[in-house]
Amino acid sequence: MNLFYLIAAVCFIIGLKRLSHPKTARSGNFIAAIGMLVAIAATLFSSGKLDLELIVIGFIIGGSIGALFATRIQMTEMPQMVAIFNGFGGGASALVASSTFLTPPESNFLIVCISVLIGTLTFSGSFIAFGKLQGFISGKPIVFKGQQFLNALAFSAIIILLSINNLGILDSQSIFYAILALSFFLGIGLVIPIGGADMPVVISLLNSYSGIAATATGFLIGNNGLIISGSLVGASGLILTNIMCKGMNRSLANVIFGAVGLEVASGDGSQKEMNIKSYSTTEAAMIMDAAEKIIIVPGYGLAVAKAQHVAREVADTLEAQGKKVLYGIHPVAGRMPGHMNVLLAEADVSYDLLKDLDEINPEFEDCDVALILGANDVVNPAARHDQSSPIYGMPILDVDKSRTVIINKRSMNPGFAGIQNELFGYDNSIMVFGDAKDMLNDLLKEIKEL
Repeated sequence: MNLFYLIAAVCFIIGLKRLSHPKTARSGNFIAAIGMLVAIAATLFSSGKLDLELIVIGFIIGGSIGALFATRIQMTEMPQMVAIFNGFGGGASALVASSTFLTPPESNFLIVCISVLIGTLTFSGSFIAFGKLQGFISGKPIVFKGQQFLNALAFSAIIILLSINNLGILDSQSIFYAILALSFFLGIGLVIPIGGADMPVVISLLNSYSGIAATATGFLIGNNGLIISGSLVGASGLILTNIMCKGMNRSLANVIFGAVGLEVASGDGSQKEMNIKSYSTTEAAMIMDAAEKIIIVPGYGLAVAKAQHVAREVADTLEAQGKKVLYGIHPVAGRMPGHMNVLLAEADVSYDLLKDLDEINPEFEDCDVALILGANDVVNPAARHDQSSPIYGMPILDVDKSRTVIINKRSMNPGFAGIQNELFGYDNSIMVFGDAKDMLNDLLKEIKEL
């Protein structure tokens, strides 16, 4: 059986490697899925205690739900789906660990509790993240006085309960249920104060938690396949979390406890007056017509409007007119790691045109037009110089260095960080208000008529 687990592990590793680039991500996902199939098959055939009828029923139900997700979920809803899947992964680990405790023979109580703690925390936290992404819960940080103290108290209570298990003060079953309840509360308490600006980091961190929970459960039931796959998920999730934190120039502790996204004022206590210049799509098209190099910067507004396909049409039309068009992708643009890459890949945008932060920033200095589609905090120059800003120090896309910056937004509302974007008032910036898809359709029509 371990030979099959080894084959599965190799598939997982190759899959992860290929997921590191958009060109190979699809095949990487397929290879990893084959590895998981091998691991599941090896586990099923090695155990003589499983009811195959129930297994088949589970496959049918789970496969039907998975097929429904695959065919019905839009690319713009991927962050929510990833959050739910993280929750299901953590919940499954907690259920398996609970079953080993509640049915004989007795299992290692400490490992049971660790698996239940991480799995339940991941489950409740992931569904709070889903609620924030879907709009069921406010995307802004929900904070109250003494909140961090309550979280610390819940975690301390879990440690104390684990410590007194062998003292006979409480029976193991009471301690188990108390840890289960406290873990559920802790997951909610840790995620609910985190704002939408930090959702990419939260999703990545919860993904790591689900892997760690699976690893603990693997040790509990003695399944090498679960240990390997959980370790890979946990490690890759932590690495991705670190990359996301570097992309915002913030520590993980600051993400968890910083509550970025609350309504804040500027450093002097008042919002600064800005000279906003509103242009029509006709005027924007004329500026585009005179340009030679254009960089498109997508953000969450593009995802909400489902405008990735028309954005590609605009780019294709401009390229057909002999213009150079590139895409600038910030690592934390959107609501999950790689959100913009996934959307643009769905629209068949060439991978060679997608440039990350380090690649694209030097290009802005000789760029004629930077077209901002729903991005906000990731293009705010305040991050470079305003030490009172919550995004100070975050690496941003240097769109303000372009000759002209065309900014598309539905309104002047701030981004997830809850702060004013000083870029909107720059002399070289113009605003074209409206839904991204409608604006781009109008812009495309105007470009073709020039």
